[in-house]
Amino acid sequence: MHAWLYILKCADGSYYTGSTENLQGRFLEHENGLGANHTRKRLPVKLVYTEAYPLQQQAFWREKQIQGWSRKKKEALIKGRFEDLPELAVAYRDKELKDLIGG
Repeated sequence: MHAWLYILKCADGSYYTGSTENLQGRFLEHENGLGANHTRKRLPVKLVYTEAYPLQQQAFWREKQIQGWSRKKKEALIKGRFEDLPELAVAYRDKELKDLIGG
């Protein structure tokens, strides 16, 4: 594998999602305050999730996908609760409608 999608948990409890071709080097950058602005202000960070990809473009696409997820959905992914992901993908307003019509 040549590229990585990764999720870091920051000291304030927030998550940072990124992608790289050098996971160890990029983590060290984040850890030493040389990474993204988000992590730089929220040290220390902990690596909590990774996915490997053959191409950087694929890892980057996955990064952008996960960045749009809710905190609950990211936590389900991190904890390996893959069966929860479809339900967490349903928009809040759609859940309210489902409850109203008894679906």
